Amino acid sequence: MHPIPKSPSPFPQVNKNAVALKAFFGITHKWRLSAEQERTLLGATLATFYRWKKNKNGSLTQDTLERISYVLGIYKALRILLPSEDAANKWIKKPNKSPLFGGKSALDKLLVGRVIDLADVRRYLDAERGW
Repeated sequence: MHPIPKSPSPFPQVNKNAVALKAFFGITHKWRLSAEQERTLLGATLATFYRWKKNKNGSLTQDTLERISYVLGIYKALRILLPSEDAANKWIKKPNKSPLFGGKSALDKLLVGRVIDLADVRRYLDAERGW
């Protein structure tokens, strides 16, 4: 029996890391975050961060992909929960009376820099959505 030759895919190869970084930087631009805030969310060293920011490409660890995934989920949940894109983008910096935030903003919680803080904010928003 002869193996079936692989036919070329009709779809172009997608660099998942490049797509993830482009989406991340697109969101953080809408949230008006500083480079240092972006770097903290990614958990990256200074040199690595600036390489990613310049090229929107690079090798990403599982930790970094998980962080980006949480940011994407937070962004999506905010767009579902709030009435406008502007309101969704501003929410991240507004003080919040929820016990999770203790009067500080979600961004303050995210900038602690731990993956669990990203997960907590995502879970909070999912609960608000009724998930």
